[in-house]
Amino acid sequence: MGEKLNNAKKMPTQQQMLTAITTLQSLSNFYRPIYLFRYDDRSKEIFIIAGERENVEITIFANGERRHRINE
Repeated sequence: MGEKLNNAKKMPTQQQMLTAITTLQSLSNFYRPIYLFRYDDRSKEIFIIAGERENVEITIFANGERRHRINE
């Protein structure tokens, strides 16, 4: 039982999952390569690196809000 609770804490929130799916679908629709998709269970954030030059960084927070940065 304790093992199951520990694994649940390592999962993103439903809001994060929905935002991640729509974000990844948008990137895919515009034929943007996705290089990294990672959930950090310590910070509770999803991190995505995408773009032709790996210059798009997207962070999705636990409440489902996202922040993106485009590095030139």
